[in-house]
This record gives sequence, C-alpha cells and structure tokens, in this order.
Amino acid sequence: MIDWYDWAGGREAMIRLGPDTGPVVIVALPLFEEANRTRTFAVTMMRALAARGVASVLPDLPGTGESLVALQDVTLMAIRVAHEALTLSFDAQGRQTYAIGIRSGALLDALSLSFGRWHFAPQAGENVLRELVRIKNAEAGGGRYDRHTIIGAEDGPIRIGGQSLSPDLLADLSGALLFAGDGPTQRTVRLEIDPAPADRKVTGVPLWRRAEPDNDLSLAETLADDIAQWVRTCAG
Repeated sequence: MIDWYDWAGGREAMIRLGPDTGPVVIVALPLFEEANRTRTFAVTMMRALAARGVASVLPDLPGTGESLVALQDVTLMAIRVAHEALTLSFDAQGRQTYAIGIRSGALLDALSLSFGRWHFAPQAGENVLRELVRIKNAEAGGGRYDRHTIIGAEDGPIRIGGQSLSPDLLADLSGALLFAGDGPTQRTVRLEIDPAPADRKVTGVPLWRRAEPDNDLSLAETLADDIAQWVRTCAG
C-alpha cells in the first residue's frame, strides 16, 4: 500500500508492505540512476519479507523517487534527517526499526537510531563520487573532471547522467563513510564476485550495472531469508 511520512522538509510517500505490528525494516535504495535499476528488485524483496511475517517500507527520501524536493536542492544531511524522522515515527508507535541499505543507500541511515543495520553491497561516498566522475568524463568525451573539479565545476548544479546534482551533495559524498558498527546488529552482505569483506557472500547479478531495470527473484528470496533471520536475532 502507499502511505506517507513527515519530516522537517515536508511530506513524502512510501510503499508499505507486511504486518501493521512488530518490527519494520526501512529500505533505502541507492542514490541516482542505480535507484531506478534496483527499485523493482527491492519491492520483490519486500514482498518476500511480508510472506515471512516481516514488515517493510520503501520511502521516497528527499530528491528521490516521486519526492517534491528537487535533487539539485538536496544535501546528504537532508536525506539522513528524513530517514531519521521516518525511524522516529515508528519508534513512537512502539515498533523496532531496522535499516536496510542497498549500495549507496547504506549511507543514508547514519543519523537513525535503528535496532540494527543490514547493508547489501554497500558503497562509501568516495566510491559513489568516483563513479559520478567516470560518468561525467564519458559524457564530456575526455578526462576533464576528477573528484575535486567535479565538486567545484560550476557555480550551480552540475549535470551528470541526465540529473542535476548540487555541489553541496557532491561535497557531502566525498567524505561520507559507512556506519562503523559491529556485532550482530550490523550485517553486510555482498555478491560472490565482490572482493570486499562481508558477513555473507551470495550468488546473484549486480542489477545496478544493468542498462535497464531488471530483477532477480532468486536473490530477492535469498536476501529476504537473511534479513528475516537477522531481524529475529537482533530482536532476541
């Protein structure tokens, strides 16, 4: 079902699946174009979670999805504040919240006092910025840009991959780190082809690399199993 939540900057929509009581996981998609390539997959994973009795929400954070806030006006802090507000709204209902971050979505829960964080193929901000530099140079037909020049390339928003990004957001990404937690409430899952360390490696395709949006039903089921078991472990 479609629902909504309030934050300091206004009201945003969210998809809500699963039971109306008990723990709820807040799913954060990757930033920018990768969000479009992984949204269907995320909803498939949420449906699988609902079948396992776990509630989930997929919010439109500021500058993402159908948000009324323009991407060119967004900062990383604003996105994190909105994520925190959504978390607090469930806290007020007496429900435990768990942050689920896909790729750069793992950068968006830093302010939220969740009962646990589960990240799939997470990216630090520097890696996101490096990918944006690659895309911009491909568009420009040369190696004109680097991580420094892309932040200060223009007085206003800079166009990258068909989207207008603010220098403030790019600067935020340059120093954005993944939440450095440990223990059972912090879990990282990656694809087998990813050499970075993880608590678990799984078989699947990197949907965020596809030219068009795609899905992986088997991977969605595998990750839903992992998340459901992890939530039960965290909840004790």
